Parts: sequence; structure tokens; C-alpha cells
Amino acid sequence: MPLHLVSENNFPTAAGLASSAAGLATFMRAIANLYELPASPSELSLIARQGSGSGSACRSLFGGYVAWRIGSAADGSDSMADQVVEAAHWSEMRALILVVSAAKKGVSSTSGMQQTVATSGLYQERITRVVPQNMDAMEKAIKERDFAAFAEVTMRDSNSFHATCADTYPPIFYMNDVSRAAIRAVEAINAAAGRTVAAYTFDTGPNAVIYYLEQDTEAVVGTFYHVLGDMDGWKREVLSGLKPTLSLDESVAGLVAEDGSPAKR
Repeated sequence: MPLHLVSENNFPTAAGLASSAAGLATFMRAIANLYELPASPSELSLIARQGSGSGSACRSLFGGYVAWRIGSAADGSDSMADQVVEAAHWSEMRALILVVSAAKKGVSSTSGMQQTVATSGLYQERITRVVPQNMDAMEKAIKERDFAAFAEVTMRDSNSFHATCADTYPPIFYMNDVSRAAIRAVEAINAAAGRTVAAYTFDTGPNAVIYYLEQDTEAVVGTFYHVLGDMDGWKREVLSGLKPTLSLDESVAGLVAEDGSPAKR
């Protein structure tokens, strides 16, 4: 019986914002529902993982906070995802997405990962020590709703991932000057607040995901909205009254607000 399945997304495709993960997870869920398969989301994640370039589709079958488990099989065939906690466990968590570029990235997740595995000297250190330690620390931070710990692991792991990409031969550079300006902006926001209220992370693209808690919306979103408020993607009816708690350094603000860098809330 032939099938015609169509999925659509409302964010940039192939730009490092997990569009393939979303599409493959949607495909798996649709097939499972159509044929009334008794499989759990974790069981479906075994298959979804093989379709997305980086394997991250396995996590998109769940809501809330999700972990991708490495498994014990040598070929990775038992690698799957499971839910750590439901979204309601830490409902104050928010994310601001800065779309630095909606263009298709120059290096795909699949080819980039293969290239890194084959040539990066940092890769083995990352998978054997860095990632397992970060996974344990992240699960603990989420379960305890410890934003400072969550933020540090988030930013350190992002830095580690992109260092490994740069260590690949030839090197892979997913981030650009605007991406780095967003990092400086987050550092400035945290310094002005006197505590960690924002955390950046970058996947396989230049676009920044900024995590913060609802109670710190003015400090985090207000600062970026002051710089990027004239660009598309904002819920202005919600954010128009926000006032920035600091003014970003002109060089940082200028880069963050560079043409073609809309912000999405």
C-alpha cells in the first residue's frame, strides 16, 4: 500500500536547528499511529535515530527533557532515547532562538560527523570522557532544577563540540562572527546580573539557542529585543513593554544586529 506523507516546519531547514530530527521523528510517529504499532517512543527512537544525519531524531519523539543513551552494543544498534523528566517538571525554562542565518549550512550533519570521527584527535576524548561526564551533570541539574549548573554544562558542551569540529581535518566551522557576538552578549548579560541567567548553545550551524528562566525574561530577552526588536519573529504584544537591564557593547550589539539576523522567540 503506497503512502504519501508530508511534513512541514516553520523554522529554517538544514540550518543547524534540527529540521531533519523533527522531520524524521514526525515520519516515525505518523507510521506508528497509522499502523497502530504497539512500540513505545523509546523503541521507535531506535529506528528514528538511523534516519537523521546526527542521530538526533531519536530525541524528538518525546516531549520534555530527553536523553540519548549510548547503549552497550558495539555497533550502536541498541542506542535509544528516553525521557528524563516531563516538561512540567521545569516549566519555567524558556528558549530564545537567534536565527543568524536561515541558509542551508555548507557542511551537512552526516558528512561533518563522518569527517570528524575519521580525523579529529579530540573526538575520542569527547565521547569517552567529556560527554559521559556532561550527561551525568546535566541530568542532575535538570532533576534539581539548578539553572546555574544547567547553564554551565550547556555552554561547556557547546564549546567542546565546536572545538572538536575545528579540530577536524579539514576544519569545520559552523559558527561565524555573529554567533560569537551572541556568546559575548550572553556573557555580558550574566555579568550584569551578577549570576548566570542565560546559557548559549550552538548545534551544527551558526544559530544561537539561548536558555533562560521565565523570571529572567527582562534581563535576557529585554537585552536582545532592545538590539533586534525591529526584526521579524518576535511576539511584540508580549515583549513590547520589556526594558533592557544593560546596553551591550557597541561592537557586540552591531554584530548581533547584523543584517539577515532575525530573532525568534
